[in-house]
Amino acid sequence: MAIGNGSGGGAPATVKDVTTASFGQDVIATSQRQPVLVDFWAPWCGPCKQLAPALEKAVADSGGKVKLVKMNIDDHPQIAGQLGIQSIPAVIAFDKGQPIDGFMGALPEGQVRGFIERLVGPLTAGADELIAQAQTAAAAGDSSGAAALYSRVLTEDEGNIKAIAGLAKLHVDSGDLDQAKAVLSLAPAPPAGKDIDPAISAVKAAIDVAEQAAALGDLGPLEKALADNPDDNQARFDLALALNARGERDAAADRLLEIIKRDRKWNDDAARKQLVQFFEAWGLMDPAAVQARRKLSALIF
Repeated sequence: MAIGNGSGGGAPATVKDVTTASFGQDVIATSQRQPVLVDFWAPWCGPCKQLAPALEKAVADSGGKVKLVKMNIDDHPQIAGQLGIQSIPAVIAFDKGQPIDGFMGALPEGQVRGFIERLVGPLTAGADELIAQAQTAAAAGDSSGAAALYSRVLTEDEGNIKAIAGLAKLHVDSGDLDQAKAVLSLAPAPPAGKDIDPAISAVKAAIDVAEQAAALGDLGPLEKALADNPDDNQARFDLALALNARGERDAAADRLLEIIKRDRKWNDDAARKQLVQFFEAWGLMDPAAVQARRKLSALIF
């Protein structure tokens, strides 16, 4: 059975299934000409299915420098046993007829690409594809893989706005605001008459929000002040910032919405302005932003 390849920078359309009988030709002989990755898998293996798209995409992006084959260990256990493979997924790289490297487990896409690049050098994906891969890696919690992909884009294009914004946001998320600012300083100024790119604005907003929250400290005093005086909008405002810093976006938005409901013009419309900054920092389509925007519209209109 041939398994369809994910879309990528390269042209391979299928990944060949290898048997015990064909291993000598498809792996040992072929690896005399180019590295061959053997993906040991089984139909019941969930992590194998998770790994396959990232592995196939990275191989496609190698532009033919490396070949990928798959071996079902249920049907063909002998080779895996000889190599000492005791858990799957397992990927073994062969070169010049010998196993030279490998990994086990469903690694994040950034680490899979790094493994292949150690074998054959930089892959051929363009900047937009690398940025998309970095965003996927970041969403999956692989911040180091995402950072490596963003840095790779910046090596080729030091003024790439999306890569600068993405890398800076990773530093914001890790709490390293100074490094986030340093990365943002790489961003080129917008053309005359043009606004700052939304991606850069969003990271700047996230930095501002993080700095505001860092100055507030513990929630306890703010919660007590509000309990003692429900009309204390400043305490409610500061509590919103602190809740956002803890990732409690819905609760943070609700505190600001309560201020707007009580006194929309309080402190020169500060609650609405802060809520808009939250939207920018979170991303306009973030679920908390979508819900809070609906509530804000109901209050204003």
